[in-house]
Amino acid sequence: MHPRLLAYGLSALLIVAPHRADAQSRPPDVLAGDNEAVQWNALALQAIRESKMGPPVAARALAILHTCIYDAWAAYDDEAVGTQAGARGRRPAGERRPEMQHAALNESAYWAFLDVFPRHRQVARDQMTRLGLVPTRTIAPGDPQGVGRAACARVLAERHRDGANQLGDENGGAPYSDYTGYRPVNTLTTLVDPGRWRPVVSSTLASSTCLVPHWGRVETFAFKVGSATRPPAPARYPGAVFTAQADDLLRISASLTDHDKAIVEYWMDGPQSETPPGHWNLLAQQVSRRDAHALRDDVQMFFVLNNALMDASIAAWDAKMHYDYVRPITAIRHLYAATRVRAWGGPGQGTREIAGEAWMPYQRANQVTPPFPEYVSGHSTFSAAAAEILRRFTGSDRMDLSHTVAAGSSVIEPRRVPARAIVLSWATFSEAAREAGYSRRLGGIHFEQADVEGQRLGRRVGEAAWERASRLMRRTSAAVSP
Repeated sequence: MHPRLLAYGLSALLIVAPHRADAQSRPPDVLAGDNEAVQWNALALQAIRESKMGPPVAARALAILHTCIYDAWAAYDDEAVGTQAGARGRRPAGERRPEMQHAALNESAYWAFLDVFPRHRQVARDQMTRLGLVPTRTIAPGDPQGVGRAACARVLAERHRDGANQLGDENGGAPYSDYTGYRPVNTLTTLVDPGRWRPVVSSTLASSTCLVPHWGRVETFAFKVGSATRPPAPARYPGAVFTAQADDLLRISASLTDHDKAIVEYWMDGPQSETPPGHWNLLAQQVSRRDAHALRDDVQMFFVLNNALMDASIAAWDAKMHYDYVRPITAIRHLYAATRVRAWGGPGQGTREIAGEAWMPYQRANQVTPPFPEYVSGHSTFSAAAAEILRRFTGSDRMDLSHTVAAGSSVIEPRRVPARAIVLSWATFSEAAREAGYSRRLGGIHFEQADVEGQRLGRRVGEAAWERASRLMRRTSAAVSP
């Protein structure tokens, strides 16, 4: 079971506890009773971890998978309409039977999975075998699997020309390669402009490569272009606000508690994880189990959630590349060069006086800072968008979820942190989103403005995604508390 399968209390645990009898027949992270939408979602998260996808690419892959599932499902629903075929794609009333709908949506999921996770073909084949289905290579008009494959083909045709450069044909390069010609002003060895992004050497980043600089140009789900929601400019260097934000991160660094560190690591979502978009999919799986969702519920929930997360990636990257803003590690080392500062001194060192130019975020030594500009915070944008969707979909901001961090389980300070087990808990989705954003300030990855504006941006993205998706799903917006 994945470590982020979290607890809601005894009654919920009784609902989601797996039955040993069929444990070997289920894919990893899937519990007894999980429907096909959750199963495909869990398989996708594992593929993201194994392929080391960056957050934007992961968000888009999840959106494609769940849009294909949704469009195939909608063809057999009495009210919902698909994203591509609309009401024209609805099957005749006599065909709208559960078994045909199941065959169609799983067929669509299969071909979508092969497209976005091409190195995990066997995973998809094994899933179809578990479901008792054999993928078809034909698109037969009346056959439910043919309907599913046709629905998937329409979504893929649209997404293959959405600006993500998935096929690498924009510049003849590798899949998802940049075609904008972006080059950072600063290099690994030279700081030309202290207010702009600079690559930082670590074992996972030893070049000036920036992660998907073109992502702000990707076609969105709910608004015209990524720049449509661009936030205001951050504080520029040199300036009092710029320096004050750096001072605030130094203060945080010097006062980190075990609880703070647990928050940082829980939300870290770095390489080899399911990434921040995937993390919120794990939380959505818990919502499904908590609320005993039917297949219909999860087809819709994961559809709108992941399109909101994809749009969050596009909006956040538009801001990142437009402002090309400096990371705290560069700013603090420049501002306090040749100065002694009080801060976290490194694994096992606690708070101490260190040289300003040696300051480190509370992160793994080989993942010291992300390989792209700082403003806005992706974590904040993803999390606020996801929280907005889950709040609206469930009709309540109630989350009531907790996670226990075992003593000594830190990956940054193993066997030392935390000294005693710590329980992280969130009463509401909004509270969890705020903590996810704040975790990046605790970890020294983002300034306050990047968090605050990222949260605002994410909420706007979530609202827009919900408005479009609810029209497609023919779902009445629930009245929810802010």
